[in-house]
Amino acid sequence: MVLKWGDINQYSSFTMLPKDISQQIFNKLVLSHLLTDVFLQKFRDCALEDVWLGEYPGVQDSWMDVISTQGTSLLSVDLSGSDVTDIGLGLLKECSSLQALTFNHCENISEIGLKHISGLTNLTSLSFKKSAAITAEGMCAFSSLINLEKLDLERCTGIHGGFVHIKGLSKLESLNIRCCKCITDLDLKAISGLNNLKELQISNSNITDFGLSYLRGLHKLVMLNLEGCNVTAGCLDSISALVALAFLNLGRCGLTDDGCDKFSGLESLKVLNLAFNNITDACLVHLKGLTNLESLNLDSCKIGDEGLANLTGLSLLKSLELSDTEVGSSGLRHLSGLTHLETLNLSFTLVTDSGLKKLSGLTALKSLNLDARQITDAGLSALTSLTGLVHLDLFGARISDTGTNYLRCFKNLQSLEICGGGLTDAGVKNIKDLPSLTLLNLSQNCNLTNKSLELISGLNALVSLNVSNSNITNDGLPYLKPLKNLRSLSLESCKVTAAEIKKLQSTALPNLVSFRPE
Repeated sequence: MVLKWGDINQYSSFTMLPKDISQQIFNKLVLSHLLTDVFLQKFRDCALEDVWLGEYPGVQDSWMDVISTQGTSLLSVDLSGSDVTDIGLGLLKECSSLQALTFNHCENISEIGLKHISGLTNLTSLSFKKSAAITAEGMCAFSSLINLEKLDLERCTGIHGGFVHIKGLSKLESLNIRCCKCITDLDLKAISGLNNLKELQISNSNITDFGLSYLRGLHKLVMLNLEGCNVTAGCLDSISALVALAFLNLGRCGLTDDGCDKFSGLESLKVLNLAFNNITDACLVHLKGLTNLESLNLDSCKIGDEGLANLTGLSLLKSLELSDTEVGSSGLRHLSGLTHLETLNLSFTLVTDSGLKKLSGLTALKSLNLDARQITDAGLSALTSLTGLVHLDLFGARISDTGTNYLRCFKNLQSLEICGGGLTDAGVKNIKDLPSLTLLNLSQNCNLTNKSLELISGLNALVSLNVSNSNITNDGLPYLKPLKNLRSLSLESCKVTAAEIKKLQSTALPNLVSFRPE
């Protein structure tokens, strides 16, 4: 059946249409922000399977009357950020086939409303992020949801003591209680019997090393997020018992080198985040045996050149974060054998042009961040073998117009940032030959003029463009008309007015949703 978009106004109801067609019409109205009370009424009794209205304006209890008529066909509902109350939530009681329910940031739901979902025993996924309704007593409503596999209570501040109500949910595989300061060691004791848990996020809570000892029996746990928790390296005694653990986040935990020898027992780890800890090269000695690691984050740790020698055997590494460390050019020689490396962040380090030559063999590299003022044209020339680069951040690097010639080698480049340099329009001539660019940030290059906008007018894939703090004027805006995919445009501190950008938006750039000045 072929239905023209212009024909939908002719229908007083979509019930006579095949339900897949009704679903497509509903989805398109939502994506286009054209769904209104009037249109919604046409979907009464249409057997929709999915109602995704997260953050959609105007959703309230009156809408729930229509949504509930989908009955047993309804499988998933997202009403995040809506004005729906307990009454509206109660209307879903008849939708007994519901498998996924999302009510994030809904401020008008209380414990009374939660009782209405206790009969939805087919639910496998439930999310109530940042909800005041989720209290220890309110969690009683979850105890009957025996098929629940995923529960998200992030930023729910009143749930301490409520986990006794979910200890019988034996199918639960994912539990997110991030940023819940009320969580203590006793709460972990209550969930210690959830033996099917594979993902547990308890960052920024009040748990300690002792509390983690309750998790020793969770042998299926694959991911554990402890970022910002008050734990020490002593917690590794308990974590080492989690034989399936592949993802571990210990960022911002205040770890020191003391006790880091226990890292050597975490041989199954694929992802390890140790960012913003007080660890030094002495800790890295104990990471040498983690040969399955694919991602390592050492952002803002007290790591230097010699410490990187301990990473030479981590041949499977794909991502390495060394931002804001004491690593310099000499240390990069230890990375030359990491031929699988795809992402490398060296921003705010001591790396200079001479060090970049040591990266020339990392031909798998797709993303490189060199947010450092020590990098010049010479450093950029050393990277020309990295033809697979997709993202290149040269924020603050002293790249000249001549240096941009080297960019011609990066034909796959999708994201390029050269900010705060000395570029003029002449340098932008080389950027115009990068057809895959979707993000281009040339801010803080104060000598750029309208000519630069003319030069990049052929970069039809651009989604985001920033040429702030330059000599761009209103007269240059017409050059942007061909950039039909542009969604974000920043021309702050330029001789450009919001009125002219809005005119451009309405006449030529229909996808532009964010712009400065506004």
